[in-house]
Amino acid sequence: MAVRPRLILASAFMLFLELALIRWTGSNIVHLSYFTNFVLLGSFLGIGLGFLRVGRSRRQPYYSPVVLAVLVIVVLTFPVTVDRNTEGVLYWTSLSTSGPPAWAILPVIFAAAAVVLMGPAELVGRCFPELPRLEAYRYDLIGSLTGIAAFTALSFLSAPPVFWGLIAAICYALLLMPKPRTLYVGLVIVPALGVVGLLLTETLTAGAIWSPYYKVTTKQLVQLGIPVTDIAVNGIPHQQAVPAAARLQWEAQYGLPYDRTTRPPKDVLIVGAGSGTDVAIALSKGANRVDAVEIDPKLRELGGSVHPDHPYDDPRVTTHVTDGRAFLERTDNKYDLILFALPDSLTLVSGASSLRLESYLFTEEAMRAAREHLRPGGTFSMYNYYRESWLVDRLALTMQNAFGHKPCVDVVSTAGQQAVITSGLSVADQRCATEWPGAAAGTPQPAGDDRPFLYLKDATIPPIYIITLGLILIVSLLAVRVVAGPYQRMRPYADLFLLGVSFMLLETKSVTGFALLFGTTWVVNAIVFAGVLVAVLAAVEVTRRFRVPPLPVMYGVLMAGLLLAWLVPNEWLLSLPLPLRAVTAVTVAFLPIFAANVVFAKRFAETSDATTSFGANLLGAMVGGCLEYVALVIGYKGLLIVAAVLYLGALLLLPRKNSALV
Repeated sequence: MAVRPRLILASAFMLFLELALIRWTGSNIVHLSYFTNFVLLGSFLGIGLGFLRVGRSRRQPYYSPVVLAVLVIVVLTFPVTVDRNTEGVLYWTSLSTSGPPAWAILPVIFAAAAVVLMGPAELVGRCFPELPRLEAYRYDLIGSLTGIAAFTALSFLSAPPVFWGLIAAICYALLLMPKPRTLYVGLVIVPALGVVGLLLTETLTAGAIWSPYYKVTTKQLVQLGIPVTDIAVNGIPHQQAVPAAARLQWEAQYGLPYDRTTRPPKDVLIVGAGSGTDVAIALSKGANRVDAVEIDPKLRELGGSVHPDHPYDDPRVTTHVTDGRAFLERTDNKYDLILFALPDSLTLVSGASSLRLESYLFTEEAMRAAREHLRPGGTFSMYNYYRESWLVDRLALTMQNAFGHKPCVDVVSTAGQQAVITSGLSVADQRCATEWPGAAAGTPQPAGDDRPFLYLKDATIPPIYIITLGLILIVSLLAVRVVAGPYQRMRPYADLFLLGVSFMLLETKSVTGFALLFGTTWVVNAIVFAGVLVAVLAAVEVTRRFRVPPLPVMYGVLMAGLLLAWLVPNEWLLSLPLPLRAVTAVTVAFLPIFAANVVFAKRFAETSDATTSFGANLLGAMVGGCLEYVALVIGYKGLLIVAAVLYLGALLLLPRKNSALV
């Protein structure tokens, strides 16, 4: 295969395999539903090691399909559900633990992801010396965009993992040519077909529906003589499709929002509509119109097919498959009741270490947005199993700040802190059983759009994160030394390493910013990642074709872009009409990304060792993935300051002969 097609295929496969590993391992190892960048960090380490390994061995990386097969066997043999009481961060629903403990399984996943991705990265790296630097980087980016497009298409089609495995098998077969044939069959074809077979078995036996977010499984139950459909996601009990009458009888919290209103609500908005029970209850309470918002298309489809009340068939119901906060920011409708109905995503936004799909629903700004969509006399309510009394108080305090008066707080059960929190547009628009006494001492302040970490009580990085990230960095240092040899090889490219760290922080800020402005949906996420790569590709093309300013000048443009991103407030962007918001947000977010990659392209073009310098940059991106956890303390906007400091460090480490590059 010619070098350019080989480079595009290998790059596409590398990114596709990274995304597939993140999605698939997270669906079976529940720890990874809350630490999605754990696999991402392992992938970055492996990709960096793959580039650094170029030139040290001429053997084909047959280890990659073999380790992938072993990883699939281990994950399917030892699936894990997780205890939600992890220190410092609050999780939901499942209180049982099965499978290996986190300390045993997570290192295996991290190491295996690194070794698996090291293979395709080594194949990509071998193409770089055969082409001019920027041309090689250009085809690498085109391949990466192709990989994102392929995985996005499969997500849109709800394709099960067997198709991911089939694509991986084809790519391994094409890229690892049969030399010698015996090794090719034994170390490539057999493991690749084994992966396909195992994933096919999982698909057929689990009976799962694969949404863009979860592996969804259902089970038919009978509770107290009532037929119930139990719905689990990624192995965690998540929802039940229950007749409205039975749900109201079994659990009081479902009816309390209607008891706290001063008049029967006719127009109702339900965020987190899921399989439809809350929608059915609203209809049973006399609603004339219900807007049902659900982020997951497959959960919505299940509600339409399995719910015994068939609420989604009712002409009074309009469904919206989108993010709840995004819907609030876009709609002009007014409601008598807005209800946040247990919107627990049980997963994180890919590419952001601490942002859950529902994080922007529970900020003070989100509740102000909900207030703006209430009719005179309207009511806003939320309920859940909050598990901690301080969390109930925090949400009540948030609602008080947003509405200007104390809400109603009904603690239905202290076991699990099952509670309903309700606020009328004014005090006269709510009927409290008892007045909320106010936040207890030590209650944390409301979460905001810049730090939307509702379940993090203190502005600290939890010890579990610090220990885990420290171990990751130690293992990475040892792996680099073993695979790539002495660190002196990378010393001339210390500035490129810092560019990688900084760029990862910029990418995280972009992902979280666009999630706030346009929703945390998988479509928005895919578009942002593709947009970042397009901006990088544009920077490479401009550098290849035009005479761009010297590096110090481009660093100045980069700093100006970071300053602009710092100065533009999210509140102002959210107030803009959607088309203007999109244009403005893209300009603000991608200006520093474009400038940063012009800097990288100019610097990379003149390096003496393409694979080592590129590997150093990729390892920097891995460190940036660890460093993004500081957002838990300083917020996402603060990442811009950290990135600016690191970019200044890269400028200072720039070799003198390069400081005036043109």
